[in-house]
Amino acid sequence: MCRGLIGKKLGMSGIFSPAGNYVPVTVIQAGPCVVTQIKTKASDGYNALQLGFETQKDSRSNRPLKGHFTKSGGNCYAYLREMAVDDPSEFSVGQTIGAELFSVGEHVDVVGTTKGRGFSGTIKRHGFHRGPKTHGCKNIRPPGSIGCSAWPSKVAKGKKMPGQYGNTRKTISNLEIVDIRPEDNVIMVKGAVPGHATGLVSIKKLKFAK
Repeated sequence: MCRGLIGKKLGMSGIFSPAGNYVPVTVIQAGPCVVTQIKTKASDGYNALQLGFETQKDSRSNRPLKGHFTKSGGNCYAYLREMAVDDPSEFSVGQTIGAELFSVGEHVDVVGTTKGRGFSGTIKRHGFHRGPKTHGCKNIRPPGSIGCSAWPSKVAKGKKMPGQYGNTRKTISNLEIVDIRPEDNVIMVKGAVPGHATGLVSIKKLKFAK
């Protein structure tokens, strides 16, 4: 069994459960992914599938990649990712894997890249409170003192300070799949996932399924 797929975040919506409760969901296009390479313990030291997602023009791929893609049907792909697999012999190069890999009620991990917000202050980046806006106060948005007095006379490592915010890889664990539409290769997971709409995500099965 393949342990995951490459997908694209399409946006957020909401559905009603059979009990009549409103459930916020993230709509994800899960594949279709094409197997472009099979890796085994004998040849590579581990079992995995290299998956291709979203076809692109041949002119956007270099010659080594074009030669690599000819083995899986000739189409060039914009994204390549490796996914662990239990038994590589169950798959073949050029095989297509879609949303049918998952089932309703299953829990998955979703990996994506958070929205980049540039250089941000401590209020936006860490949720600091503002200073008082009273007469004479000049410390409304700055974080205030960051020192440690006479000892140890240095800024503690890991201090929350202004800096780059977002644009980092993040995993949201144990999200429940509440609906699957295999004809459209679409799954809906409960809650939010990292990134903007159309952002690339990886949907992975749990290592230890509940």
